[in-house]
Amino acid sequence: MLTSISPVDGRYYRQVSELSSYYSEFALIRYRTRIEIEYFIALCELPLPQLEGFPHNLYEPMREIYTNMTEDDASRVKDIEKITNHDVKAVEYFIKEKFDQIGINPKYKEFVHFGLTSQDINNTSVPLSLLEGIQDVYLPQLYEIINTLSNMADEWKDVPMLARTHGQPASPTRLGKEIEVFVVRIQEQLKGLNSIPYAAKFGGATGNMNAHNVAYPEFDWNDFANSFVEETLGLKRSYPTTQIEHYDYIAALFDAIKRINNILIDLARDIWMYISMEYFKQKIKAGEVGSSAMPHTPA
Repeated sequence: MLTSISPVDGRYYRQVSELSSYYSEFALIRYRTRIEIEYFIALCELPLPQLEGFPHNLYEPMREIYTNMTEDDASRVKDIEKITNHDVKAVEYFIKEKFDQIGINPKYKEFVHFGLTSQDINNTSVPLSLLEGIQDVYLPQLYEIINTLSNMADEWKDVPMLARTHGQPASPTRLGKEIEVFVVRIQEQLKGLNSIPYAAKFGGATGNMNAHNVAYPEFDWNDFANSFVEETLGLKRSYPTTQIEHYDYIAALFDAIKRINNILIDLARDIWMYISMEYFKQKIKAGEVGSSAMPHTPA
């Protein structure tokens, strides 16, 4: 990791490694591939007239393209991108190559990405990765913090502690209550975080499903888009839209996470203060130092 560009994927990668399955370049390629294939399957399920005879037993091999995607597969997408100079188009061509390997009739291949613009893929891939990353990694760890703090608050509920106001000795308090403050603050912000939808844009080049409606006017494409985004992907479809998603819900999501982070920073500062006042003692860990100038200090 010595050649990493930022500390996040360098010295601190161990702390965030679980997130690479959701927010890395490889993950984005896999999510884009997933959206393209699930969209193709949804077209087969309508079915479009040209896809009416598509063998349903090929659905699972198609899904394995993204469920079993390797870094070599992602590298192949990047190689194609060097030619197309377009990241989403490279995913489309990669899928068509995989269709050939599976043995799918070439006449079906041109319905991969039918009628879509790149943002239909990006604006579904990104919120889906956000949803799953937060549900699978972020929230479990946050709930673990809440449980740990709750146990501390209960264990220390009767432990008296001299409080401070403006850094000066003040009225006494209870240590458990001071910890409980952070439990409640995080829980309150979690209510807001969990109420925010993960919104996606899916509507063609300008959000009007123009190509779909011109090619197949007999279908209710708005209903199809709602079903695909909300039932197949588990997201909320923004409608109406321009070519891109509004990003308002994503802004709200990040702001909610920011507020939770601020609470955790407050917690860390309070614990730092308690340590500096020797209310708490740190455990000495062999080999670790807290200062380059004072190696006797525990980390």
